[in-house]
Amino acid sequence: MVDYYIGTCSFTDKGFDRTFYPKGIDPSERIAFYAQHFNAVEIDSSYYALPSERNSLLFDQRTPDDFIFHFKAFGLMTKHRVQTNRLGRALSMHLPPDYKLPYVEDPPIEMLNQAFDMFYRALYPLKLAGKLGLVLFQYPPHFAKDNENKDYIRLCKEWMRDYQLAIEFRHNSWTSKDQLSDTLQFLQKHDLVYVSVDEPQFPSGSTIPPIAKATSNIAYVRFHGRNIKNWFRKNASVAERFDYLYTIEELKEWVPKIKNLASKTDQINVMFNNCMNTYPIQNARQIADLLGVLTDKRRVELINQPDLGI
Repeated sequence: MVDYYIGTCSFTDKGFDRTFYPKGIDPSERIAFYAQHFNAVEIDSSYYALPSERNSLLFDQRTPDDFIFHFKAFGLMTKHRVQTNRLGRALSMHLPPDYKLPYVEDPPIEMLNQAFDMFYRALYPLKLAGKLGLVLFQYPPHFAKDNENKDYIRLCKEWMRDYQLAIEFRHNSWTSKDQLSDTLQFLQKHDLVYVSVDEPQFPSGSTIPPIAKATSNIAYVRFHGRNIKNWFRKNASVAERFDYLYTIEELKEWVPKIKNLASKTDQINVMFNNCMNTYPIQNARQIADLLGVLTDKRRVELINQPDLGI
């Protein structure tokens, strides 16, 4: 029987504090409260700065045995530009003494090696506890499909060793009609999880289409919202880009797709990244209900919660 894990891409969004978490809740208690309602979360803060082993230990202590954590890979590991003040002392030591730029875009191999090692070790307590889900490698829009980037993906898998990687592409060369089959075969060959996405679609085909595919025994679906107005708007904030509440009808479009993935895998992960207000919470609950996978425990927990428009 397939296991469903449904949740949000962060549990610390400001909108959650206003209507989801009890008033005055201590920040250290939020993940325990969140875990009463969902059985998975995606940690996105690990994209901006390396996570710590201490936090992984605390995450384990504060959540039930059936809860899992997905982690978004540190930006330096996925070829994103990273601000130097996000590197930390250990990684900064690899920069030349006269380094002046406020960011790192092409890190020296020694820095990259250490970043992967530190990231791996930080998550290991959750691996031991059986609560580590997937490590999400979301590559940037300029990461096009070519042999060099394929080699880099393989290298990422080697660096992460026994962790399960989920791969999200943002350059449409990976999912074009003439390249999709090769992309999926490549991921399947290396036991990498293809991340199916729902995001704004444009006539130019400049974004990733809503293709639901499984390349491993695990499936991963991320909902980014469909905010066409702000998706490519210059200077739009992260919250503005993902400011979107799915309708029930839009979520229903994905029910047969997700059930089809379930017929081919052992685990389904459905995560909502439409991070404005409590939109991801509302939509995560709704998709769980549509799929019929709300556990009795978590269904009961919803009764005493404020009305979020569900």
